[in-house]
Amino acid sequence: MKAFLILEDGTVFEGLHIGAQREIINEIVFNTSMAGYLEVLTDPSYAGQAVCMTYPLIGNYGICKEDMESTKPWPDGFIVRELSRIPSNFRCDISIQQFLEEHGVPGIAGIDTRALTRILREKGTMNGMITTDEQYDLEKIIPQLKAYTTGKVVERVSCSEKYTLQATSTISENGAGLRVALLDLGAKNNIARSLAARGCEVTVYPACTTAEEILADKPDGIMLSNGPGDPKECTAVIEEIRKLYTSDTPIFAICLGHQLMALATGADTFKMKYGHRGGNHPVKDLSTGRVYISSQNHGYVVDMDKLDPKIATPAFINVNDGTNEGLSYTGKNIFTVQFHPEACPGPQDSSYLFDRFIEMMREGEMRHA
Repeated sequence: MKAFLILEDGTVFEGLHIGAQREIINEIVFNTSMAGYLEVLTDPSYAGQAVCMTYPLIGNYGICKEDMESTKPWPDGFIVRELSRIPSNFRCDISIQQFLEEHGVPGIAGIDTRALTRILREKGTMNGMITTDEQYDLEKIIPQLKAYTTGKVVERVSCSEKYTLQATSTISENGAGLRVALLDLGAKNNIARSLAARGCEVTVYPACTTAEEILADKPDGIMLSNGPGDPKECTAVIEEIRKLYTSDTPIFAICLGHQLMALATGADTFKMKYGHRGGNHPVKDLSTGRVYISSQNHGYVVDMDKLDPKIATPAFINVNDGTNEGLSYTGKNIFTVQFHPEACPGPQDSSYLFDRFIEMMREGEMRHA
């Protein structure tokens, strides 16, 4: 069956329908990862978006449910050059086509994803429609595309009630006995797993949880997770994070959590032209000069020109474009990063940041002993 991808600038790509048969309008973004399409599909940070995979063959190792980063896929649409319908992998549970159908995710295959990516890089991220209607009317569709916004999506992807993940200590026992509160803004599973694997007990809280409730449980540290959408729309969450900032509890924040902490302390964020999404982004640690290859997925960034050095200073920058990739908070046991130290998919170069967080919590224990 034919399918069409229509962009808000009037560009139309014709391809083949894949996944569920329904029409969707959303923001079109691209991801440059060569593998890890399942982790991309199940990353809650993609809620409200359709993902174009730049690697030309997707689905060749099928779907291994053990590798999912959440309970379901979150992108509204999936765009590929070629979809492999016959996977080859001893761990495979189902094909990617079955997975998309089961979860109601429509998509399009057989288009020139290189051309689409060049358009998004040159003109910036834009909205689009995936449809199988061969009688589409551009005059009616274009205004609908321009009017679309992802809206407040954090509430949609966060857990509904708090739960606890017990320590597994499969990497180390450095965090044995430490209790971490993880605020779920759209958290990938591997954030909690990375802490549990170091011996920490992790309690996951819904995004709407108040600072008072979190602090009343007396955690040794607080983790602010990744998540989707425009950080400035999370006004209620920002207010609670501002209260967490004023506590003495060590805090580590990733991606959206990093942006929200910045907004909570008076900084600003802005939307990037096309964002960073992939597993090959170089970031430089400004304290050591060392460069790490990182996994990233974000369309907004903290504005370094509006940082108050009395509150926070840049800790990491992106080597490619010089944008902010992390902050260290002055006089506080708080550090935040824009990239993903938990990877999945992507390199594990920066996983040491979880160990830094554990050291910070240990130091806090000693101060209060």
